[in-house]
Amino acid sequence: MALGAAMAPALAPGLIIYLSGDLGAGKTTLTRGVVRALGFRGNVKSPTYTLVEPYVDSRIHLYHFDFYRFTHPDEYLEAGLDEYFAGQGVCLVEWPRHAAPHIPAPDLEIELEMVAQGRHARLHALTEAGRKCIQRMSSPER
Repeated sequence: MALGAAMAPALAPGLIIYLSGDLGAGKTTLTRGVVRALGFRGNVKSPTYTLVEPYVDSRIHLYHFDFYRFTHPDEYLEAGLDEYFAGQGVCLVEWPRHAAPHIPAPDLEIELEMVAQGRHARLHALTEAGRKCIQRMSSPER
């Protein structure tokens, strides 16, 4: 939740963020932290069955995806999700490899793992937009 809250003010329109980690590693919890910090007060749930949960009641449009249940990458194409990734919303994607090679490449990848003390997160910027997001997260003005 804390990492998500720290990320929220650093998000910029159009960012694509992959969330990776085992089941229970905290991908949806991280997203919940982002969404709550953006001011959304409704229910924040995993999109495991719906594929996407939109949150448009904040300063930025955020789309939370979960492709865990895909049995073939072409299901991404069949679901017609391309339009979400072509716009100015922020896309947080769980289990992106289940939609590869069709899903657009990420700007930022966050690897989550369970450790004895809780969770460990590694952030990898893959584009300039991803690097700027990480810089804004660590900016002393925050």
